[in-house]
Amino acid sequence: MVSAHSTGIVQFFSVLYRKMCSSASVLLPPVGVRGMKVLDREKFSRNIQVPILKVTEKNLSKVITLCKTYFLKVENFKPVQSCQDASFKKCIFFNPEKINDWTDISEDDRTALSNLGIDKSNFDIQEVQLLYENFKYDTIFKAVLPEQEEIVSGFSQIGHIIHLNLKEHLLDYRQFIGQVLLDKVKTCHTVVNKSNTIDNTYRNFSMEVIAGAENFLVTVKENGCKFKFDFSKVYWNPRLSKEHERILSFLKPGDVLFDAFCGVGPFSLPAVKCKCKVYANDLNPDSVLWLNHNAKFNCVDPNLFKSYNLDGNDFINKIFKEYLIEYCKGNETLRESAKIHITMNLPAMAVEFLSNFNGLIKDKELLDKLDKEILIYVYCFVVGDDPVTISKEMVNKNIGCEVTTNIVDVFDVRNVSPKKEMMRVTLKLTADILFGVNSDNDEPPIKKKCTDKDN
Repeated sequence: MVSAHSTGIVQFFSVLYRKMCSSASVLLPPVGVRGMKVLDREKFSRNIQVPILKVTEKNLSKVITLCKTYFLKVENFKPVQSCQDASFKKCIFFNPEKINDWTDISEDDRTALSNLGIDKSNFDIQEVQLLYENFKYDTIFKAVLPEQEEIVSGFSQIGHIIHLNLKEHLLDYRQFIGQVLLDKVKTCHTVVNKSNTIDNTYRNFSMEVIAGAENFLVTVKENGCKFKFDFSKVYWNPRLSKEHERILSFLKPGDVLFDAFCGVGPFSLPAVKCKCKVYANDLNPDSVLWLNHNAKFNCVDPNLFKSYNLDGNDFINKIFKEYLIEYCKGNETLRESAKIHITMNLPAMAVEFLSNFNGLIKDKELLDKLDKEILIYVYCFVVGDDPVTISKEMVNKNIGCEVTTNIVDVFDVRNVSPKKEMMRVTLKLTADILFGVNSDNDEPPIKKKCTDKDN
């Protein structure tokens, strides 16, 4: 099992939107590797002249502390090593981009070193061979990939899989990029590039394995639960880990959660562990298969968890509706302060499902029986300069009545691309909306919508 935090699942959390730098750095690999499409590790070997400070064992720890800011810091290289000169104990290797001469050391540090018996006579130059193993992947990409272009648009790590979405100008380099990442990210065993946008029914996408083993079965840990799934068949976005955590912080023991587009359960299963009653639904049968597997894997209370493989409209019009009716009739009980929560994490089109809630219940005699606060967390993609206002307009338009005063919060979850944001609107679902008090509609909407288009 690989932890989301320990593996840097959110490596994307290391997005590399960097421009190539045309000026050569002394520590970069040779210019001769530019344009390499098949990895040749031998070509990254180069010799550089490195300033060193030769020191005895006396006051060694103090000397090292004074010199830390000048260390030569590259992968798999120790800046403090045994000295070849038998008269000294250690050699301290300086970064040649910072230090070329004794006087490049700050005056204060030179004075402090002098007080420890270290002076210009201890300073020397030594040739060091740097190899492929000494360079980080971003340094390698900067030296090899096209100049004045974005290096890598970003990547995520899901268990042992690194997931890329390469720009067109990098596609010819994909095998090279994949192999470098496989070499440099120790917890990575498979590198994939997304082949198309998420535009099918089940929110998964075609992937090309560009390095490593064709193994899509992963295990990740998030919010106290372990999730196992086939990444090629279900949707998982590690960039949403913090958002999952935020929603879970709103839930209290005894609350009820309806997770309309649950995937493999990042909202649902931690909620059950928090003693909430959960109704989890997804249209993708593979998602539901892994959802149920993970429910058992995490030993969730079966009395607090039910799963469904339904269209989102059917889930609202049947499962959610029946629950509310049974509650109003006294057949479902909740503690006095309990709330009902609905998560709708399908940002490309979740707002379109809001119309189901307007006039969902026809029996007006039950109106006064609905005494619980109901909160919807609906996600949407917004393009424009005012995402908060646009999000509110989308909610009002799709639910079919004016609900601006019912909007509790509009939160910017993450930036998807320039001027495209993923937003979360928190909406208080009142009895007036559910019973269609302010609506002219006699029937709740039942038209099915094509589901699961996410990016």
